[in-house]
Amino acid sequence: MTNATERPPPIRTDKSNAFANNTMRVRLPAIIDETIALNPLYPPAITEQLRRLRNDIASGARIDDMELKPTGDEEAWFSALHEQRAIVGGEPTWQKAEWFFAETFAYRCLIEAARWHESGRDPFLPKKLEELHSDALWKLIERACQQLDSPESEVRRAVEFALWGNRIDLSYAASMERGTDISADDLLVDDRDALMAYLSESRVSPDGFQSREPVHIVADNAGSELAMDMAFGETLLRHVTPRVVIWLKSHPTFVSDATPADVWMMLAEMEVRGGRAAALAGRLRAAWAEDQLRFLPHPYWNSSRFLWDLPAPLWEQLNEARLVIIKGDANYRRAVGDCLWRPHKPFSDVVNYLDAPALCLRTLKSDPVVGLPSAGTAEELDCCDPDWRVNGKRGLIQFKGQTSKSQ
Repeated sequence: MTNATERPPPIRTDKSNAFANNTMRVRLPAIIDETIALNPLYPPAITEQLRRLRNDIASGARIDDMELKPTGDEEAWFSALHEQRAIVGGEPTWQKAEWFFAETFAYRCLIEAARWHESGRDPFLPKKLEELHSDALWKLIERACQQLDSPESEVRRAVEFALWGNRIDLSYAASMERGTDISADDLLVDDRDALMAYLSESRVSPDGFQSREPVHIVADNAGSELAMDMAFGETLLRHVTPRVVIWLKSHPTFVSDATPADVWMMLAEMEVRGGRAAALAGRLRAAWAEDQLRFLPHPYWNSSRFLWDLPAPLWEQLNEARLVIIKGDANYRRAVGDCLWRPHKPFSDVVNYLDAPALCLRTLKSDPVVGLPSAGTAEELDCCDPDWRVNGKRGLIQFKGQTSKSQ
Protein backbone atom coordinates (compact mmCIF):
# COMPACT_ATOMS: atom_id res chain seq x y z
CA MET A 1 0.00 0.00 0.00
CA THR A 2 1.35 3.41 -0.96
CA ASN A 3 1.65 5.79 1.98
CA ALA A 4 2.63 9.43 2.28
CA THR A 5 6.32 8.69 2.83
CA GLU A 6 6.51 6.78 -0.47
CA ARG A 7 4.96 9.54 -2.62
CA PRO A 8 7.38 11.65 -4.63
CA PRO A 9 7.19 15.40 -3.91
CA PRO A 10 4.69 17.41 -5.95
CA ILE A 11 5.90 19.27 -9.04
CA ARG A 12 6.93 22.88 -8.40
CA THR A 13 6.60 25.99 -10.53
CA ASP A 14 10.33 26.73 -10.61
CA LYS A 15 12.62 25.63 -13.44
CA SER A 16 12.76 22.08 -12.09
CA ASN A 17 9.72 21.40 -14.31
CA ALA A 18 9.65 23.22 -17.63
CA PHE A 19 5.94 22.72 -18.32
CA ALA A 20 4.80 23.95 -14.90
CA ASN A 21 7.15 26.92 -15.08
CA ASN A 22 5.93 27.81 -18.57
CA THR A 23 2.34 27.55 -17.40
CA MET A 24 2.91 30.19 -14.73
CA ARG A 25 5.19 32.47 -16.77
CA VAL A 26 3.38 32.31 -20.12
CA ARG A 27 0.14 30.32 -20.33
CA LEU A 28 -1.70 31.72 -17.31
CA PRO A 29 -0.82 35.37 -18.05
CA ALA A 30 -2.04 34.82 -21.62
CA ILE A 31 -5.30 33.37 -20.29
CA ILE A 32 -5.83 36.45 -18.12
CA ASP A 33 -5.06 38.72 -21.11
CA GLU A 34 -7.68 36.86 -23.12
CA THR A 35 -10.18 37.06 -20.25
CA ILE A 36 -9.78 40.84 -20.17
CA ALA A 37 -10.24 41.04 -23.96
CA LEU A 38 -13.37 38.86 -23.85
CA ASN A 39 -14.98 41.04 -21.18
CA PRO A 40 -14.70 44.63 -22.50
CA LEU A 41 -17.64 45.77 -20.34
CA TYR A 42 -15.88 45.01 -17.07
CA PRO A 43 -15.58 48.14 -14.89
CA PRO A 44 -12.07 49.64 -14.91
CA ALA A 45 -11.47 48.51 -11.33
CA ILE A 46 -11.99 44.85 -12.28
CA THR A 47 -9.81 45.16 -15.37
CA GLU A 48 -7.06 46.73 -13.29
CA GLN A 49 -7.21 43.94 -10.69
CA LEU A 50 -6.95 41.33 -13.44
CA ARG A 51 -3.96 43.12 -15.01
CA ARG A 52 -2.23 43.30 -11.64
CA LEU A 53 -2.76 39.59 -11.10
CA ARG A 54 -1.50 38.85 -14.60
CA ASN A 55 1.69 40.84 -14.07
CA ASP A 56 2.34 39.32 -10.65
CA ILE A 57 2.07 35.79 -12.03
CA ALA A 58 4.21 36.52 -15.10
CA SER A 59 6.95 38.17 -13.06
CA GLY A 60 6.99 35.55 -10.32
CA ALA A 61 5.96 37.95 -7.58
CA ARG A 62 5.36 36.89 -4.00
CA ILE A 63 1.99 35.21 -3.45
CA ASP A 64 0.31 37.62 -1.06
CA ASP A 65 -2.37 37.02 1.51
CA MET A 66 -4.83 38.33 -1.04
CA GLU A 67 -7.95 39.74 0.54
CA LEU A 68 -10.48 37.03 -0.17
CA LYS A 69 -14.00 38.07 0.66
CA PRO A 70 -15.91 35.90 3.18
CA THR A 71 -17.49 33.49 0.71
CA GLY A 72 -16.82 30.32 2.70
CA ASP A 73 -13.48 29.15 1.26
CA GLU A 74 -11.12 31.91 2.37
CA GLU A 75 -9.87 30.16 5.53
CA ALA A 76 -9.06 27.01 3.56
CA TRP A 77 -7.00 29.06 1.09
CA PHE A 78 -5.17 30.92 3.84
CA SER A 79 -4.34 27.56 5.42
CA ALA A 80 -3.05 26.23 2.09
CA LEU A 81 -0.87 29.33 1.64
CA HIS A 82 0.51 28.88 5.17
CA GLU A 83 1.45 25.29 4.26
CA GLN A 84 3.31 26.53 1.20
CA ARG A 85 5.44 28.78 3.39
CA ALA A 86 6.55 25.71 5.32
CA ILE A 87 7.12 23.69 2.14
CA VAL A 88 9.29 26.25 0.31
CA GLY A 89 11.00 27.52 3.47
CA GLY A 90 9.93 31.13 3.16
CA GLU A 91 7.53 33.26 1.19
CA PRO A 92 6.20 31.38 -1.85
CA THR A 93 6.11 33.12 -5.20
CA TRP A 94 4.13 32.28 -8.31
CA GLN A 95 7.29 30.68 -9.67
CA LYS A 96 8.48 29.13 -6.40
CA ALA A 97 5.65 27.00 -5.01
CA GLU A 98 3.98 23.66 -5.57
CA TRP A 99 2.34 23.81 -8.98
CA PHE A 100 -1.04 22.39 -8.03
CA PHE A 101 -1.40 24.99 -5.28
CA ALA A 102 -0.13 27.88 -7.41
CA GLU A 103 -2.32 27.08 -10.41
CA THR A 104 -5.54 26.49 -8.47
CA PHE A 105 -4.96 29.56 -6.29
CA ALA A 106 -4.26 31.69 -9.37
CA TYR A 107 -7.72 30.86 -10.71
CA ARG A 108 -9.24 31.55 -7.30
CA CYS A 109 -7.56 34.97 -7.36
CA LEU A 110 -8.88 35.53 -10.90
CA ILE A 111 -12.41 34.82 -9.70
CA GLU A 112 -11.88 37.23 -6.79
CA ALA A 113 -10.58 39.94 -9.11
CA ALA A 114 -13.55 39.44 -11.47
CA ARG A 115 -15.93 39.65 -8.46
CA TRP A 116 -17.79 36.54 -9.59
CA HIS A 117 -19.25 35.92 -6.13
CA GLU A 118 -21.08 39.24 -6.40
CA SER A 119 -22.14 39.27 -10.04
CA GLY A 120 -22.37 35.58 -10.97
CA ARG A 121 -20.83 36.57 -14.31
CA ASP A 122 -18.60 33.77 -15.60
CA PRO A 123 -15.45 35.47 -16.95
CA PHE A 124 -14.93 32.54 -19.31
CA LEU A 125 -18.49 32.45 -20.67
CA PRO A 126 -17.65 33.92 -24.12
CA LYS A 127 -15.27 31.03 -24.81
CA LYS A 128 -17.75 28.49 -23.46
CA LEU A 129 -20.49 29.84 -25.71
CA GLU A 130 -18.24 29.67 -28.76
CA GLU A 131 -17.67 25.97 -28.16
CA LEU A 132 -21.31 25.33 -27.24
CA HIS A 133 -22.38 26.64 -30.65
CA SER A 134 -19.73 24.75 -32.64
CA ASP A 135 -20.83 22.15 -35.18
CA ALA A 136 -18.26 19.66 -33.88
CA LEU A 137 -19.97 19.44 -30.49
CA TRP A 138 -23.37 18.56 -31.93
CA LYS A 139 -21.95 16.05 -34.38
CA LEU A 140 -20.19 14.41 -31.43
CA ILE A 141 -23.44 14.19 -29.46
CA GLU A 142 -25.23 12.60 -32.41
CA ARG A 143 -22.49 9.97 -32.69
CA ALA A 144 -22.49 9.32 -28.95
CA CYS A 145 -26.26 8.72 -28.83
CA GLN A 146 -26.62 6.20 -31.65
CA GLN A 147 -28.16 2.96 -30.43
CA LEU A 148 -25.81 -0.04 -30.41
CA ASP A 149 -26.50 -3.76 -30.30
CA SER A 150 -25.81 -4.41 -26.60
CA PRO A 151 -25.53 -2.66 -23.23
CA GLU A 152 -21.85 -3.58 -23.04
CA SER A 153 -21.15 -1.94 -26.40
CA GLU A 154 -22.91 1.22 -25.28
CA VAL A 155 -21.00 1.42 -21.99
CA ARG A 156 -17.66 0.79 -23.73
CA ARG A 157 -18.41 3.52 -26.26
CA ALA A 158 -19.52 5.93 -23.53
CA VAL A 159 -16.20 5.42 -21.72
CA GLU A 160 -14.25 6.15 -24.90
CA PHE A 161 -16.26 9.25 -25.80
CA ALA A 162 -15.96 10.55 -22.22
CA LEU A 163 -12.18 10.10 -22.48
CA TRP A 164 -11.61 11.84 -25.80
CA GLY A 165 -14.06 14.60 -24.92
CA ASN A 166 -11.36 15.61 -22.43
CA ARG A 167 -9.22 16.83 -25.32
CA ILE A 168 -11.62 19.74 -25.79
CA ASP A 169 -10.05 21.99 -23.16
CA LEU A 170 -10.53 25.73 -23.68
CA SER A 171 -7.45 26.55 -21.60
CA TYR A 172 -5.12 24.45 -23.75
CA ALA A 173 -5.12 24.91 -27.52
CA ALA A 174 -2.55 22.17 -28.15
CA SER A 175 -5.02 19.57 -26.92
CA MET A 176 -8.25 21.13 -28.17
CA GLU A 177 -7.01 21.41 -31.76
CA ARG A 178 -6.63 17.62 -31.94
CA GLY A 179 -10.38 17.15 -31.62
CA THR A 180 -11.90 13.75 -30.89
CA ASP A 181 -10.50 11.85 -33.88
CA ILE A 182 -7.94 9.35 -32.62
CA SER A 183 -5.06 7.33 -34.01
CA ALA A 184 -4.35 3.69 -33.25
CA ASP A 185 -1.55 4.51 -30.82
CA ASP A 186 -3.30 7.34 -28.96
CA LEU A 187 -4.71 5.12 -26.19
CA LEU A 188 -1.81 4.13 -23.93
CA VAL A 189 -3.83 2.14 -21.38
CA ASP A 190 -7.26 0.56 -21.92
CA ASP A 191 -8.68 -1.12 -18.81
CA ARG A 192 -12.22 -1.47 -20.20
CA ASP A 193 -12.15 -5.27 -19.98
CA ALA A 194 -11.49 -5.11 -16.23
CA LEU A 195 -14.08 -2.36 -15.85
CA MET A 196 -16.74 -4.33 -17.71
CA ALA A 197 -16.01 -7.45 -15.67
CA TYR A 198 -16.66 -5.40 -12.55
CA LEU A 199 -19.75 -3.64 -13.89
CA SER A 200 -21.32 -6.93 -14.99
CA GLU A 201 -22.12 -7.48 -11.32
CA SER A 202 -24.60 -4.58 -11.38
CA ARG A 203 -26.29 -4.73 -14.75
CA VAL A 204 -30.02 -4.21 -15.17
CA SER A 205 -31.98 -7.40 -14.52
CA PRO A 206 -35.73 -8.22 -14.34
CA ASP A 207 -35.45 -7.77 -10.57
CA GLY A 208 -33.78 -4.37 -10.86
CA PHE A 209 -30.23 -3.39 -10.00
CA GLN A 210 -28.14 -5.68 -7.88
CA SER A 211 -26.22 -2.74 -6.38
CA ARG A 212 -27.89 0.36 -4.97
CA GLU A 213 -24.76 2.47 -4.48
CA PRO A 214 -24.47 5.39 -6.93
CA VAL A 215 -21.77 5.94 -9.51
CA HIS A 216 -19.94 9.24 -9.00
CA ILE A 217 -18.48 11.20 -11.93
CA VAL A 218 -15.99 13.94 -11.05
CA ALA A 219 -16.44 16.24 -14.04
CA ASP A 220 -13.78 18.35 -15.70
CA ASN A 221 -14.55 20.56 -18.70
CA ALA A 222 -17.83 22.06 -19.85
CA GLY A 223 -18.92 21.88 -23.49
CA SER A 224 -18.03 18.73 -25.41
CA GLU A 225 -16.61 16.88 -22.43
CA LEU A 226 -19.56 17.71 -20.18
CA ALA A 227 -21.94 16.54 -22.92
CA MET A 228 -20.07 13.22 -23.10
CA ASP A 229 -20.08 12.92 -19.30
CA MET A 230 -23.83 13.50 -19.24
CA ALA A 231 -24.33 10.93 -22.00
CA PHE A 232 -22.10 8.55 -20.03
CA GLY A 233 -24.18 9.12 -16.90
CA GLU A 234 -27.40 8.43 -18.78
CA THR A 235 -25.91 5.23 -20.23
CA LEU A 236 -24.93 4.10 -16.74
CA LEU A 237 -28.47 4.79 -15.49
CA ARG A 238 -29.91 2.54 -18.20
CA HIS A 239 -27.43 -0.32 -17.89
CA VAL A 240 -25.48 -0.23 -14.62
CA THR A 241 -26.81 1.74 -11.66
CA PRO A 242 -30.00 3.34 -10.30
CA ARG A 243 -28.22 6.60 -9.35
CA VAL A 244 -25.48 8.82 -10.79
CA VAL A 245 -23.89 11.85 -9.12
CA ILE A 246 -21.93 14.32 -11.26
CA TRP A 247 -19.61 16.51 -9.19
CA LEU A 248 -18.96 20.03 -10.48
CA LYS A 249 -16.85 23.06 -9.62
CA SER A 250 -18.44 25.53 -7.22
CA HIS A 251 -17.16 28.46 -9.28
CA PRO A 252 -15.65 28.90 -12.76
CA THR A 253 -12.01 27.86 -12.93
CA PHE A 254 -9.40 26.56 -15.41
CA VAL A 255 -11.37 28.44 -18.12
CA SER A 256 -13.71 25.65 -19.19
CA ASP A 257 -14.31 23.66 -16.01
CA ALA A 258 -17.94 22.68 -15.55
CA THR A 259 -20.25 24.37 -13.03
CA PRO A 260 -24.01 23.84 -12.46
CA ALA A 261 -24.74 26.80 -14.75
CA ASP A 262 -22.93 24.99 -17.56
CA VAL A 263 -25.11 21.90 -17.05
CA TRP A 264 -28.38 23.77 -17.42
CA MET A 265 -27.03 25.80 -20.33
CA MET A 266 -26.08 22.55 -22.07
CA LEU A 267 -29.48 20.96 -21.45
CA ALA A 268 -31.31 24.02 -22.80
CA GLU A 269 -29.16 24.03 -25.95
CA MET A 270 -29.70 20.28 -26.43
CA GLU A 271 -33.45 20.84 -26.42
CA VAL A 272 -33.18 23.63 -28.99
CA ARG A 273 -31.04 21.49 -31.29
CA GLY A 274 -33.60 18.67 -31.48
CA GLY A 275 -32.83 15.15 -32.68
CA ARG A 276 -30.83 12.80 -30.52
CA ALA A 277 -29.53 15.72 -28.44
CA ALA A 278 -33.05 16.75 -27.41
CA ALA A 279 -33.99 13.15 -26.64
CA LEU A 280 -30.91 12.84 -24.42
CA ALA A 281 -31.81 16.08 -22.65
CA GLY A 282 -35.31 14.76 -22.00
CA ARG A 283 -33.96 11.59 -20.41
CA LEU A 284 -31.48 13.55 -18.31
CA ARG A 285 -34.12 15.98 -17.04
CA ALA A 286 -36.44 13.09 -16.20
CA ALA A 287 -33.67 11.31 -14.27
CA TRP A 288 -32.89 14.52 -12.39
CA ALA A 289 -36.56 15.05 -11.52
CA GLU A 290 -36.74 11.49 -10.14
CA ASP A 291 -33.58 12.04 -8.03
CA GLN A 292 -31.72 9.40 -10.03
CA LEU A 293 -29.26 12.00 -11.33
CA ARG A 294 -27.68 14.77 -9.26
CA PHE A 295 -25.49 17.69 -10.35
CA LEU A 296 -23.60 18.69 -7.20
CA PRO A 297 -21.03 21.50 -6.83
CA HIS A 298 -18.45 21.40 -4.06
CA PRO A 299 -15.62 23.88 -3.28
CA TYR A 300 -13.24 20.99 -2.69
CA TRP A 301 -13.01 20.46 -6.47
CA ASN A 302 -11.74 24.06 -6.79
CA SER A 303 -9.19 23.61 -4.02
CA SER A 304 -5.49 22.71 -4.01
CA ARG A 305 -6.08 19.58 -1.90
CA PHE A 306 -5.19 16.16 -3.22
CA LEU A 307 -7.73 13.37 -3.40
CA TRP A 308 -6.64 11.61 -0.23
CA ASP A 309 -7.38 14.87 1.63
CA LEU A 310 -11.12 14.90 0.93
CA PRO A 311 -13.45 16.54 3.49
CA ALA A 312 -14.98 13.85 5.70
CA PRO A 313 -18.57 13.95 4.30
CA LEU A 314 -17.29 13.82 0.70
CA TRP A 315 -14.80 11.09 1.60
CA GLU A 316 -17.62 8.97 3.00
CA GLN A 317 -19.78 9.41 -0.09
CA LEU A 318 -17.04 8.55 -2.57
CA ASN A 319 -15.69 5.58 -0.65
CA GLU A 320 -19.16 4.03 -0.45
CA ALA A 321 -19.74 4.48 -4.19
CA ARG A 322 -20.29 1.72 -6.69
CA LEU A 323 -17.66 3.42 -8.85
CA VAL A 324 -15.81 6.75 -8.81
CA ILE A 325 -15.02 8.12 -12.28
CA ILE A 326 -12.25 10.74 -12.20
CA LYS A 327 -12.20 12.91 -15.31
CA GLY A 328 -9.48 14.97 -16.88
CA ASP A 329 -5.90 16.04 -16.40
CA ALA A 330 -6.23 18.29 -13.34
CA ASN A 331 -8.29 15.69 -11.48
CA TYR A 332 -5.69 13.05 -12.45
CA ARG A 333 -3.01 15.28 -10.94
CA ARG A 334 -5.19 15.56 -7.84
CA ALA A 335 -5.54 11.78 -7.66
CA VAL A 336 -1.84 10.88 -8.05
CA GLY A 337 -0.40 13.81 -6.07
CA ASP A 338 0.80 15.89 -9.06
CA CYS A 339 4.20 14.26 -8.89
CA LEU A 340 6.59 12.23 -11.02
CA TRP A 341 6.12 8.56 -10.22
CA ARG A 342 7.87 5.84 -12.15
CA PRO A 343 5.63 5.79 -15.25
CA HIS A 344 4.97 2.04 -14.95
CA LYS A 345 4.07 2.23 -11.24
CA PRO A 346 0.72 0.36 -11.07
CA PHE A 347 -2.24 2.73 -11.07
CA SER A 348 -3.99 0.67 -8.40
CA ASP A 349 -1.00 1.07 -6.05
CA VAL A 350 -0.99 4.86 -6.39
CA VAL A 351 -4.72 5.37 -5.71
CA ASN A 352 -5.18 2.58 -3.18
CA TYR A 353 -6.16 5.14 -0.54
CA LEU A 354 -9.62 5.02 -2.15
CA ASP A 355 -11.77 2.11 -0.94
CA ALA A 356 -14.20 2.37 -3.85
CA PRO A 357 -13.40 1.14 -7.35
CA ALA A 358 -12.03 4.02 -9.43
CA LEU A 359 -11.85 4.79 -13.14
CA CYS A 360 -9.60 7.57 -14.45
CA LEU A 361 -10.27 8.96 -17.94
CA ARG A 362 -7.64 11.47 -18.94
CA THR A 363 -5.84 12.87 -21.96
CA LEU A 364 -2.27 13.82 -21.05
CA LYS A 365 -1.69 17.58 -20.67
CA SER A 366 0.94 17.51 -17.90
CA ASP A 367 3.87 15.37 -16.79
CA PRO A 368 2.42 13.05 -14.08
CA VAL A 369 1.58 9.58 -15.38
CA VAL A 370 1.41 6.11 -13.84
CA GLY A 371 0.28 2.66 -14.93
CA LEU A 372 2.02 2.44 -18.31
CA PRO A 373 2.35 -1.12 -19.66
CA SER A 374 6.09 -1.51 -19.09
CA ALA A 375 9.23 0.22 -17.89
CA GLY A 376 10.23 0.93 -21.49
CA THR A 377 6.97 2.52 -22.68
CA ALA A 378 7.86 6.04 -21.52
CA GLU A 379 11.35 5.83 -23.04
CA GLU A 380 9.95 4.72 -26.40
CA LEU A 381 7.48 7.60 -26.36
CA ASP A 382 10.22 10.05 -25.40
CA CYS A 383 12.08 9.06 -28.55
CA CYS A 384 9.18 9.31 -31.00
CA ASP A 385 7.28 12.22 -29.42
CA PRO A 386 9.19 14.22 -26.77
CA ASP A 387 6.01 16.14 -25.80
CA TRP A 388 3.80 13.08 -25.37
CA ARG A 389 3.12 13.82 -21.71
CA VAL A 390 1.76 17.31 -22.34
CA ASN A 391 0.42 17.66 -25.89
CA GLY A 392 -3.04 16.17 -25.35
CA LYS A 393 -2.64 13.42 -27.95
CA ARG A 394 -2.50 10.33 -25.71
CA GLY A 395 -5.19 9.04 -23.40
CA LEU A 396 -5.59 6.69 -20.45
CA ILE A 397 -8.48 4.47 -19.36
CA GLN A 398 -7.28 3.23 -15.96
CA PHE A 399 -9.34 1.12 -13.56
CA LYS A 400 -8.76 0.05 -9.95
CA GLY A 401 -11.04 -2.41 -8.20
CA GLN A 402 -12.20 -2.42 -4.59
CA THR A 403 -9.40 -1.76 -2.10
CA SER A 404 -9.14 -4.34 0.65
CA LYS A 405 -10.09 -2.87 4.02
CA SER A 406 -7.18 -4.76 5.57
CA GLN A 407 -4.56 -2.80 3.61
